[in-house]
Amino acid sequence: MSLVNFTTREITCKIVYYGPGRSGKTTNLQYIYSQVPDDRRGRMVSLATQTDRTLFFDFLPLDLGSISGFTTKFQLYTVPGQVYYNATRKLVLQGADGVVFVADSQARQLDENLESLQNLHQNILEHGVDIRTLPMVLQFNKQDLPRDLILAPEELDDALNFRAVPTFAADALRGGGVFETLKAISAEVLRKLSQGAAGRTA
Repeated sequence: MSLVNFTTREITCKIVYYGPGRSGKTTNLQYIYSQVPDDRRGRMVSLATQTDRTLFFDFLPLDLGSISGFTTKFQLYTVPGQVYYNATRKLVLQGADGVVFVADSQARQLDENLESLQNLHQNILEHGVDIRTLPMVLQFNKQDLPRDLILAPEELDDALNFRAVPTFAADALRGGGVFETLKAISAEVLRKLSQGAAGRTA
């Protein structure tokens, strides 16, 4: 649920990067963080295990400038990919304005992608949110790996894109598709926000 502060004229939206373990959620945020000027971003908070997997979440506030007289900020979170951290995933999802599902393009990871996507749907349902109304995009990460190890974006689209949402092929390590994904989910979230505002004033 986006927060509107009329005193400071700020809108704060929450975007959650979801997906199986090691699919590239944290890599996305690290790349964004490295490319955004200091005065446009806040501090990145990361809690990781010794194996460098995200244990809780990353937090990256982004200031995207003024929209309709309001400063719009996005808070970017990732959830831990491992199944046994589901309680944390559910907590991080709470109040999300949009979701980026980061799929691992490796063919051997397809079942894990499907399991994580089903888990996302279940957790959103438990928050009382209709998955069909939540802004969402899919990112097919690791498309830079050898062709014989990965599924093509078209194959991943067939297997995972049940809602026909926007999809992006990516190489998060080098930044390919990272900002395209962020731009698309931001636009989806702002579109829904403006529709809600128009509905309230109508």
